[in-house]
Amino acid sequence: MSSRGRNVHGISSLTPQCRERYNLFSVSSNPYGHASTYPFPFVAPSFPYTRESLVTVIGILTKPQLPEIRPLLEKLIDWLGRKQKTVLVGSSSGDHFHEGPQPVDQQIAAEADLVLVLGGDGTMLRAARLVEERSVPILGVNLGGLGFLTESTPETMYDSLEKIFAQEFYLDHRLRLQVHIRHTTGEQQERTALNDAVISKGTSGRMITTSIQVDKQFVTKLRGDGLIVASPTGSTAYSMSAGGPILEPSLETLVLTPISPHTLTHRPLLVPSQLLLEIQLTSLEGGTVTIDGQIGIHMEYEDTLTISASPHRTRLIRFPDRTYYDVLRNKLKWGDV
Repeated sequence: MSSRGRNVHGISSLTPQCRERYNLFSVSSNPYGHASTYPFPFVAPSFPYTRESLVTVIGILTKPQLPEIRPLLEKLIDWLGRKQKTVLVGSSSGDHFHEGPQPVDQQIAAEADLVLVLGGDGTMLRAARLVEERSVPILGVNLGGLGFLTESTPETMYDSLEKIFAQEFYLDHRLRLQVHIRHTTGEQQERTALNDAVISKGTSGRMITTSIQVDKQFVTKLRGDGLIVASPTGSTAYSMSAGGPILEPSLETLVLTPISPHTLTHRPLLVPSQLLLEIQLTSLEGGTVTIDGQIGIHMEYEDTLTISASPHRTRLIRFPDRTYYDVLRNKLKWGDV
């Protein structure tokens, strides 16, 4: 059952003063002065709305081509309807229905107070990209593999939603990358990433060469299979597989991780996120830049990639009973014998 069409009051209907109080853990108002991941409790704002009315419009995105998710999705939509919530079903979720809720991705981006993701990290990355400009809070329910970004499971999903409606959660602000591609043809493209931007040799079997500058200062020419520029969130993805370090998510740092470098002394490099990275492809073979493993853009000789911290953050819902180190220990099997 979908409750679409109900006359509800979402965050977008509040005054700017109320919205500012609701966004208590924004980077600008955080007492720690940075994007904190510490589980201090969320303090509900005091304005004439019930606590439950803070989340009234919920967008749902699911992992594509997962037919077994349909019973879970139908039950969830019915449960949210009985909670007087407006449900907006994303495009991949709509694939699970022959009729009923229609895909409304852009409406989710514009109106949702909360995005509920049923899937794994790939679906979480897609959700983060969809709502990046409004930084809508995202709750991930893991139906995938590792699920580093997810916080709940199908078994705990309803308890998690009840905690959210009661404001018993905190927001984990994650740094995003702003990626700008300048082609020698004059064409320019803008993308953002939560995990990483990867320059690679693409389908070619030959190594590529890149020239790297940090804040207009020349660093090195790197020859190899490519280069990963990862955020702290992306440090546990491709970068970790290529030998890069794990970064605590609250760090304002980017990591440059070479992929199979020809010169073995090329090692991962950490740089402050406020500095501008400039990476030029200097090999004739061409290559590819891949954004979050989902968007690929072809690059030619002397095309340039600039990367900086995005002004927008991804806000992930977290609960105080689990820390980032619990996630690492569980997902990476630390301590197992």
